[in-house]
Amino acid sequence: MAAESSEGEEETKLSGGNQLLIVDDDLTEMGKKAAWSVSSCKPGNGVSSLRDDNLETYWQSDGGQPHLVNIQFQKKVRLQLIVLYVDFKLDESYTPSKVSIRAGDGFHNLKEIKTVELVKPTGWVYLSLSGVDPRNPIPHQPFQFTSREFITYSSIR
Repeated sequence: MAAESSEGEEETKLSGGNQLLIVDDDLTEMGKKAAWSVSSCKPGNGVSSLRDDNLETYWQSDGGQPHLVNIQFQKKVRLQLIVLYVDFKLDESYTPSKVSIRAGDGFHNLKEIKTVELVKPTGWVYLSLSGVDPRNPIPHQPFQFTSREFITYSSIR
């Protein structure tokens, strides 16, 4: 179920999750090209635990809400799919119930492009940023860039 909000971001409600990670071969994992940070974490449960490909380790926040994971790329990238592993059964108090995806050309001008409500998720959750098929590019520009460099490359001519 997806709906357009009055501000243009997409709102979705997801329940469940997939036990196996399945991603098309034509998609490239972009997370290793980014600088990752979190708003807070308990000792031993920071970014390295979030990104280590081990389902037994995890990020655990240790501060006030909202809890944030920041992913910053050096140059503009087109993300089509975000995949999260969550397990409500393992630890319901730390499992996210709402995910907000924001994009921009700096922390000062992030715009929300998608919000997803997670209902007791367990397993891999796929968040498409491009509509139904994650291989299709975003059909419209969901936010406006402010820097001249990003504006120059914001469309294909």
